[in-house]
Formats: sequence, C-alpha cells, structure tokens
Amino acid sequence: MPAPERTSTEAIVAAGRAILEESGPASLTMQAVATRVGVRAPSLYKRVRDRDALLTAVAEAAIDELGSRLDRSGTDTAGTDLTSLAEVYRAFAHEHPESFRLMFMASAPVDALHRASEPVLRASAALVGEADALDAARLFTAWATGFLQMELSGAFRLGGDVGQAFDYGLRRLLAGLTA
Repeated sequence: MPAPERTSTEAIVAAGRAILEESGPASLTMQAVATRVGVRAPSLYKRVRDRDALLTAVAEAAIDELGSRLDRSGTDTAGTDLTSLAEVYRAFAHEHPESFRLMFMASAPVDALHRASEPVLRASAALVGEADALDAARLFTAWATGFLQMELSGAFRLGGDVGQAFDYGLRRLLAGLTA
C-alpha cells in the first residue's frame, strides 16, 4: 500500500503565497515551502516541477483571486462600474502587494489573465461600447496598475493624499473615456 500524500498542490500554493507576502519573492524557495507544509523539499517535486512552476502557480492563484473579487464586485452593479472595479483592484494590491507584483511577470498564465480581465472588459464595453472595449480596458488597467505599482513602491513623495490622487485620476480617466 503506498504512503499517504502529506501535502497537496493547493497547500503548496497557499504556503507559497504566504511566504511571498511575508518575505518577498527571493524567499519563495522550494525549501521554504516544504518547511511550511511539513514535508521534505524533494516531496514537492511530485506536485510542482521547479521554482519557476511554483512562481507561476502562485501567480495564477493570485490572478484567480483577483478575478473572483472583480467578478463579485461586478455583480453588485451589473458588471458595468469601473469605479468599483478600481476600488477592488486597489484593495487587492494593498492586501497582497507581492502577489500583485508577481501577476505582471512574463510567465503569468495567460488563461488566468483572460479570466480575470472579463469583468473589466464587460464594464468597459458598457461604458464605451463593444468596438472600443478592449482599448478602454487596456487604458484603465495600464493606468491603475502603473499608479498602484508607484504607490506600493513609495514613489509618491511630494505629499498630498494618495487615495485622493487615485480617485482624481480615476474620475478624469472615466470622464475622458466617456467624452
């Protein structure tokens, strides 16, 4: 009779996300994850090919969580409110700054990114029409991501309320999209 499994892919990914948020990407190692889930590092390789695959799995879990939050937010407003989606996006970035950064690595799973983008595409289509929805969603996402990356890295050093600046930028962006 084979020995029972002592961990799961879900536990490995959850441990990886926790380590990432606690200590940053350099600390996300196979050994650290193995220690966290209570197995020896070689046991992880039954579930996760290598550190790159671990990073990809952690990124996918973060993207899926964000997509789920965005989707739930969209149900409150028939999926058409970019303002509420921006608030969810910003809250996620603040709650999970390392996961937020990891989502933009080149090896982030494209299918997960497609799933997570659906609420923003729907809201963009409701705002500007189907023909311009993808361009509007890209503009919205690029602005919000850039702003949040700068905010998380402490790049806004001139004073003032960064939350107010985010709201101002969002209002101006939406006004421009609907003009």
